[in-house]
Amino acid sequence: MMAKAKVLKISPDNDKFRELILFIAQRSEGDPAFGATKLNKLLFYADFLAYLSFGRPITGQRYQKLPKGPAPRALLPVLERMERADDIRRVQRQYYQKTQVRVLALREANLDVFTSKEIDLVTKIIHECWGKSGRHMSALSHRFRGWTLAGDGEDIPYEVALVQFQKPDQADKKHWLKVAPDLRRIAKGYLADDAS
Repeated sequence: MMAKAKVLKISPDNDKFRELILFIAQRSEGDPAFGATKLNKLLFYADFLAYLSFGRPITGQRYQKLPKGPAPRALLPVLERMERADDIRRVQRQYYQKTQVRVLALREANLDVFTSKEIDLVTKIIHECWGKSGRHMSALSHRFRGWTLAGDGEDIPYEVALVQFQKPDQADKKHWLKVAPDLRRIAKGYLADDAS
């Protein structure tokens, strides 16, 4: 008789999500390209790369397909609660003739809710994406199969992070070579650190 495969139940952890928002906002404070779109993508990459690396996401939030790429469903209500609690402030500023909404952390993130591997992964993601615009981050996220396969507004399952295609077409190869060095450096650096 075959044993049943254990299915990982993923539940959103809003406390950890708030602390991750604060951590990313603090670490991205000096990045002129850090705005709302980039925050969405950094959260997405943190959770999905954690799932790929550790077998579980950091926050367990549900991500949906939006026109500018994946975004956590709970982000806006959580940001509103954080603003009311004076944990953050959202400000608008001009960035290349566009209005950018930035999240400013008003308190330190509680890092005790994260493992050292989670902090390391998120730090590397922020570092590799430093200076990259929200537009660039959106374009990169549009190549993720989970986003391309989902319908507008649909959830993107974490398990899609595990999907690999054996034979990418020429357009995939060309695009990957153009925009994926950032993610390759993150993965190589993380795997090298993990091996030691």
